[in-house]
Amino acid sequence: MRSHLTDTFRSRSVRALTLIAVGALVAGCSSAGTAGTATAGSDGKSAPVKVGLVYSRSGLLAAYGKQYAEGFKAGLAYATHGTNKAGGHPVQVTEEDDAGDPARAVAAAKTLVGKGYRILAGTTDSGVALQMAPLAAQNKVLYVSGPAATDAVTGSNAYTFRSGRQSYQDILTAGALLGDAKGKKVTVLTQNSAFGQANVAAVKAVLGAKGAHVRSVLAPPSATDLTPFAHQTRAGDPDLVFVAWAGTTAPALWTALNQQGVLDASKVVTGLAGTASYPVFGAAGSKVAFLAHYFPGAGGGNPVEKAMLDGITKAGGTPDLFSPDGFTAAQMIVHAIESGSATDSTAMAEALEGWTFDGPKGKERIRAEDHALLQPMFTAKLDGSGSAARPELTDSIPMTAVAPPAAKPAG
Repeated sequence: MRSHLTDTFRSRSVRALTLIAVGALVAGCSSAGTAGTATAGSDGKSAPVKVGLVYSRSGLLAAYGKQYAEGFKAGLAYATHGTNKAGGHPVQVTEEDDAGDPARAVAAAKTLVGKGYRILAGTTDSGVALQMAPLAAQNKVLYVSGPAATDAVTGSNAYTFRSGRQSYQDILTAGALLGDAKGKKVTVLTQNSAFGQANVAAVKAVLGAKGAHVRSVLAPPSATDLTPFAHQTRAGDPDLVFVAWAGTTAPALWTALNQQGVLDASKVVTGLAGTASYPVFGAAGSKVAFLAHYFPGAGGGNPVEKAMLDGITKAGGTPDLFSPDGFTAAQMIVHAIESGSATDSTAMAEALEGWTFDGPKGKERIRAEDHALLQPMFTAKLDGSGSAARPELTDSIPMTAVAPPAAKPAG
């Protein structure tokens, strides 16, 4: 398997297409240090396995980081059957706050690696993930990225995996709501910013490749009167409107779309974020179709989802959008130790390749050739409005139907 890892990833490059992500990608990464050696006990069998969680405990994505960390703790308890041991080794977890800053994350990761940590996980922000992945390869440590959705993480190197979904899966889920895309008109309504332009490019790359005619309506990020942009959207008579919006003007946008009749004239799709976002849609919420990575109950109450929900709740937490990312990361790490090695990161990576398992969302599989995490995705609608709004599952889409194309080696 070592030759498989080396041959598969030696010439792989990080793909440049940036898809749906909240926050800007920050460039810059200093050179990595040298990995340390795991500390062994007298018998070499009971030494702790050190795991570093580097994620956003503060900063813009702190709420997402909290969900991830709560899920990880519940997942570790589940995967180790409450023993906190994997393969007879205690699992020692150290949390580091990157605050969404790639330089801070890399510095924390280097320190952990220097202390003998062979496993790193976390990463709420896509910009951070893109800096952590090469560090993992340089130091030959297992790296399991979390909620960071950028597609470029998939296939980046032999030691990098992900425990959440990637943006390509989001857009394929939106496409499922459109049906046969050939000849259909799709309008991307977003802001004229790097974030917005990335979403336009992503929809063109995914749905445009399936035969859809994709256009965009771009609003200045500073715009507060959004009625003209809602009118432009309606005038295009689209079959599907894909809304990618960030910032405090979201309630005004949804009000404008409702008042201009866009929500009645076309199928309007957007991503379902965390619980705190539900009231943003107001009266428009019941008319919007949502693509969903996860919300509590989306997994249909399968035994693993139930264990996650119970574990987080009993610990005083609140299950939410990115709870499965943490839970699944813990499952992956325990499997890597038990079926691979407690000290050899290459063996850990090989153990994860091709692994199929039951996660909180349902049946999932780690694709061997590029480490994409194939997983079900969901569609939903909101019932109620304001603080009473709650998602209701409309469809569960199998992992094979929303599998991103395999990342190919460069050259």
